[in-house]
Amino acid sequence: MTSEPTVEDRYDFRAIEERWLPVWRERQPFRSGDPNDARPTKYVLDMFPYPSGDLHMGHAEAYALGDVIARYWIQRGYNVLHPIGWDSFGLPAENAAIKRGVDPAGWTEDNIAQQRASMERYACSFDWDRVLATHRPDYYRWNQWLFTKLFERGLAYRKPSMVNWCPKDQTVLANEQVVGGLCERCDTPVTKKKLTQWYFKVTDYADRLLDDLDGLQQTWPSKVIAMQRNWIGRSRGADVKFVIEGRDEPVDIYTTRPDTLYGATFFVVAADSDLAAELVEGADAGVKAEFEAYLEKVKAASEIERLSTERPKTGVFLNRYAINPVNGEKLPIWASDYVLADYGHGAIMAVPAHDQRDLDFALAMGLPVVPVLDVRDEDGNELPHPAESGVATTGEGVLVNSGPLDGLPKSEAIPAIIAKLEAEGVGREAVNFRLRDWLISRQRYWGTPIPIVHCERCGEVPVPEDQLPVLLPPTEGLDLKPKGQSPLAAATDWVNTTCPSCGGAALRDTDTMDTFVDSSWYFLRYLSPSKDDGPFDIEEAKKWAPVDQYVGGVTHAILHLLYARFFTKALHDMGFVDFEEPFSALLNQGMVQMDGSAMSKSRGNLVRLSEQLDEFGVDAVRLTMSFAGPPEDDIDWADVSPGASAKFLARAWRLARDVTSEPGADPAAGDQALRAATHRTLADCAQLVESFRFNVAVARIMELVNVTRKAIDTGAGPADPAVREAAEAVAILLSLYAPYVADDMWAMLGHDSLVALAGYPEWDESLLVQETVTCVVQVKGKVRARLEVPPSIGEDELRELALADPAVIRTLDGAEIRTVIVRAPGLVNVVPV
Repeated sequence: MTSEPTVEDRYDFRAIEERWLPVWRERQPFRSGDPNDARPTKYVLDMFPYPSGDLHMGHAEAYALGDVIARYWIQRGYNVLHPIGWDSFGLPAENAAIKRGVDPAGWTEDNIAQQRASMERYACSFDWDRVLATHRPDYYRWNQWLFTKLFERGLAYRKPSMVNWCPKDQTVLANEQVVGGLCERCDTPVTKKKLTQWYFKVTDYADRLLDDLDGLQQTWPSKVIAMQRNWIGRSRGADVKFVIEGRDEPVDIYTTRPDTLYGATFFVVAADSDLAAELVEGADAGVKAEFEAYLEKVKAASEIERLSTERPKTGVFLNRYAINPVNGEKLPIWASDYVLADYGHGAIMAVPAHDQRDLDFALAMGLPVVPVLDVRDEDGNELPHPAESGVATTGEGVLVNSGPLDGLPKSEAIPAIIAKLEAEGVGREAVNFRLRDWLISRQRYWGTPIPIVHCERCGEVPVPEDQLPVLLPPTEGLDLKPKGQSPLAAATDWVNTTCPSCGGAALRDTDTMDTFVDSSWYFLRYLSPSKDDGPFDIEEAKKWAPVDQYVGGVTHAILHLLYARFFTKALHDMGFVDFEEPFSALLNQGMVQMDGSAMSKSRGNLVRLSEQLDEFGVDAVRLTMSFAGPPEDDIDWADVSPGASAKFLARAWRLARDVTSEPGADPAAGDQALRAATHRTLADCAQLVESFRFNVAVARIMELVNVTRKAIDTGAGPADPAVREAAEAVAILLSLYAPYVADDMWAMLGHDSLVALAGYPEWDESLLVQETVTCVVQVKGKVRARLEVPPSIGEDELRELALADPAVIRTLDGAEIRTVIVRAPGLVNVVPV
């Protein structure tokens, strides 16, 4: 057993850390697996880190904030599950292995060990019995098992498609991994490449993924909700059949405005679509050559760039025509990059009078512009013709130049034209989504092998459950350098296998899974991380899940959250969980910057967390992270002061040292003003923490420390029981932010238990009633007076009292007053001319 810590006479954060870290390691106060624990449950989860090195300043902020929440609910009497693990597959480890000539597994495990030691030093309230790492076979076995379940339900499938391709990393990139046309990891220009890839059919869940956001609006940031809605992008309109001259089958296009069909003057196909390749096949040599040259340029552009309204419109006329089904007009067919191959059907009817991108294209190519909507300005005046103004007339309007639709508003014209299309067999009502199926194939080694065997006789055969996991082959003898196909393909002994179905010769799939698969269900694995007969315990999921509070950066606002939501809904439909949303509430933290920009070695503004901890102590850094501002705001480390936090913690620590009353002393007989301040602080801090206003809560604790110090030095004195009550409250409140100092204070106050488990003190409602409050009076922004006033005082009365104060009169010295800002009852700001 570790001996009880001894307390020194002066505040020394190094000695305090050395004193308490061994105690916590021995006692493990944050275990959450006792089946006999009758407390209500709460699941608090931080987004798990990638083990690419030691913890950095961003980790320090995220874990400080998540820890406040977890520790608070423990104090409030909850059995809190607060686990941690590592998102340990992915490119950084593989690239490091290539660069250093080492095994990515060893590199990853070394970094995990380093990060774990730093997390323990940082006093994170993690349950160390529930650790996982996604690169370990006992985890990725269940990635593979889940893949086979999705495959059985038709939710995992393989198809050829154009993908973002990084020539340097030699792998597929998701759209959001392409920034400004460059790979986000290595800044290499990204191209397009056609590959046969594995997909998860998230589009089957598009409606539910969108509609279920309604239930999260009160507990998720509105920005994240909006980003999810936009990414899913549901729209309602019509599928319309266009006959292509010289082609047997008509082409379907999707439009949200079928009422504008009469205004279509040309037809556009995505340059990188199969349809474009087919249509150009019969063209003359000149058109083919022009198209091929154009296609190469298109492959170098990201989808975000292609959809930009600022991008100049370009294209190639394919010397083919489509027939408008409503009026029989021939529309010239163009191939262009502003239409995407996988949105809708990869082709559009272009109505340039009423769509800005279509208009920009029409003006660039000299194509006709025919208005079919009479759109007016606010005064009812007719707007200029789009071909003359260069501005498309969007909006409701009344239909013109549209045959039977003339005179109808949009609300009547859309159902009328859909009825006409359906009656004539050339169209139907349709719903479309911007959301695409999830491309999970990656051509790299360091990931979960896809558990599929390719057999000439049986086709795609999933590996049976009793043969999982399909282990990665050893790296010995493998060249991990990118070559355009997965390094696994070179492991011939591994690739060549037998078909589980017929027993004949077969080949393993050589792609690995996108690491977003790993993070889409990890919150469930924490519930039973050692379970070897299933991915998680269903009864434990009923007990703990879904996650009550999820904490992490907004950079994962779209894909990680979307894919975790998809997995949860799929698991619900399979009967494995009884809920459909993985994260009931979400808190996003901002970034930690230096001098206004992201920290990096190249900018010379890198701040190392380890150095900050060595200089100021863990508690000071944690407190600074919480006190810097609202959690969602970015923190500029140049603007905050961990040194000031350390000084405050020393002042708080000295309160406990100076208390002389015995533990258990009845505070009711103590100083009533101090008791009122203590109970108001307890009540305020509970509400502030629950609303994530951690910085304001810290300010309240600082105020209580000041009031208590004044009571010790010039008031009731250190023996007053109310002073003990205040000091104990400070220790408990600080345990959320500065656990080392808090436990040291708790021990000095005579307690054998750990302060983290002390329980949040109940406040006395009768002590919350304030007879007076302190109003601060400022002149030119500096405090010149403090007035004790009734809480209900009016603004006019407070203004008169402030201007009549002798200190204010003396400061003004007869100067004319420009304005007086009154915020009753707490502030008056006098601004002289």
